[in-house]
Amino acid sequence: MLGFMEYVQSAFLEASHWNQDNSYSSLTATARNLLDFPTPRGLRLNVSSLSTLNLATSYNLGSIGPVDGSLSYLYSSLPLKTTSKSSKIDLCDVVRGYRHLQELRRPDEQWRWEVWRGGRRIDQRDVLLYGRMFLPRSAIEGLYVRRLSPTQQIRVSCVSDARLKNGGTVLALYQRDVGKYSTELLYSTDEALAGVRGLYNFGPDPRKDNPPPNPSAERFYGRFSAGAELYYGAMNKSGGVSTGVRFTTLPAHSGIPLTMTLTINPLMGNLSTTYAVKAGDSLALCSRFDFNVYSYESDLVIGCELWRRRRRMARMATELDRVGDTEAAQGRVGGEEAAGVLKARLGQNGSIGLLWEGRIKELLFCLGPSAMPVTLEERS
Repeated sequence: MLGFMEYVQSAFLEASHWNQDNSYSSLTATARNLLDFPTPRGLRLNVSSLSTLNLATSYNLGSIGPVDGSLSYLYSSLPLKTTSKSSKIDLCDVVRGYRHLQELRRPDEQWRWEVWRGGRRIDQRDVLLYGRMFLPRSAIEGLYVRRLSPTQQIRVSCVSDARLKNGGTVLALYQRDVGKYSTELLYSTDEALAGVRGLYNFGPDPRKDNPPPNPSAERFYGRFSAGAELYYGAMNKSGGVSTGVRFTTLPAHSGIPLTMTLTINPLMGNLSTTYAVKAGDSLALCSRFDFNVYSYESDLVIGCELWRRRRRMARMATELDRVGDTEAAQGRVGGEEAAGVLKARLGQNGSIGLLWEGRIKELLFCLGPSAMPVTLEERS
């Protein structure tokens, strides 16, 4: 489940019209959400608040070994008109699961971001600042995001911790997304690592006027994407490269939603394939097969997520006051809402993971165990 600060950061990117799914780093996001979910360790409590439209705070307290915790603060120059009450947040917005990719959006025109007053341009670019302090070890992490234009942004994250090499690290990203393709330049002070990655989407260009989609014209109406990344560490004199492809169905597809990916790391000889399908409104299935062409080692992981839904409780008086229209109010309180989700995974080596995420009145929670097989050597 997304932490409150991650939820607010996602709201900032959405409000500033930045597509989080149109990048090479998110190529296998669906499989990671369904198979690589973390299971809780110990007991951890988070108390968070969006005190104003521009400021959010969060306090975290854990009980893993010695008592630990953290203090977090976030500022957004862009007012975030998102739901902040845990009792009203849609679980689908905070639970990482099967990702339905949307049609590519045409980038905003540059002139739409301009604000003029008295013949002078006074507009400013949206900025997000985030800081977090861990106690009692006094480690600090920070994040700076700035939108440069409708198609560009920079993202700088840093960590200060005495346990890290050189006392900390800084990662800087320059991102450009025009819809049809996206590129990223990155640099990390850790090993003086520099890299570049990109993603290209085949099919219509959102910057041009295209005819409306016709799902009946083809069996699978979706999007085929291909990308690659290249990086090199100057200090350790080593580099890496990877490439991948993805096919996913889009909302106009009339059949069962599915996502397929293939990623290859030619230097290490690793090959990974994933297949995820939304088998129903409340069920998603996923599998991943990894293979190394040099060692012939392989691994298979399967997983699923099952949503529990319930009918919304009709609160006509409240909705009428907020909406002011009977039909609109009925539309908002009718139907079903997500009450919780059960995630499960099973590895080829016998590893098991279970996770239940849900809500009890004002409390969002996640709990679940994980188990790894014990070999004869470990027993001895």
